[in-house]
Amino acid sequence: MADSHSAGAPYLRVAEGLRSRIANSCWDPGDRLPSRGKLGAEFGVGENVIRRAQELLIAEGLLEGRAGSGTYVRAPVPRHILRRVPAVSDQTGVAPSGFTGTWEADSTAKVPAPSDIADRLDIRTGDPCVRTFYEFLADRQPVMLATSWEPMAITGGTLVVLPEGGPLAGAGVIARMAHLGIVVVRAVERPCPVQADRDQAHLLGISAGAQATLIERTHFATDGRAVETADFFVPASRWDIEYDITLPSPLN
Repeated sequence: MADSHSAGAPYLRVAEGLRSRIANSCWDPGDRLPSRGKLGAEFGVGENVIRRAQELLIAEGLLEGRAGSGTYVRAPVPRHILRRVPAVSDQTGVAPSGFTGTWEADSTAKVPAPSDIADRLDIRTGDPCVRTFYEFLADRQPVMLATSWEPMAITGGTLVVLPEGGPLAGAGVIARMAHLGIVVVRAVERPCPVQADRDQAHLLGISAGAQATLIERTHFATDGRAVETADFFVPASRWDIEYDITLPSPLN
């Protein structure tokens, strides 16, 4: 039996045909595609194949489905560069380098650490943390999401327990930890491909299943302790991720 994900799968052939028409401006942004029946007859395939091809292009951000109306060519979304620089040099707060908008945050204290977060922070599953959910906004619309976790064993009972409250509200992990006498010297990032779930898609105005990059970032202090970990959810249709890596001078 042939692999449905192979290069010769009928829905991939149809998707490439539709993708080519969009690229060649056979349809303009906002145009409604012909019915699945009509496209199926044109490509010599069934309507289920057309549906799978359209779902793939919806996930790529080229098409959008409108309930009860049909499938339309999506207007181009402005792309931005998310520049990743050494975290210990970034004193601008939680916003990633390259982001010029604003953000909204919602913190909750005493949230038990899930097992994966506990592993990243080297604490016990269920240990209390402050969890902060961020929506990064451009033109007042969410364009990126993040969730940060900090062990309350470090910040609990201090003036900086809430990342977006107190005297250092919005100052970022490095400055807030310095207030406690903790020097952050290293950050580790792990990007991985993901797909948007329904909640993420709803918040960002993208399709469920759309491609994205999840950046797992963890800050470490001089003693090797993990003091914060965060997940940045970056939609592939809106962001190019660029890493700025400083290399040692050959003269040193």
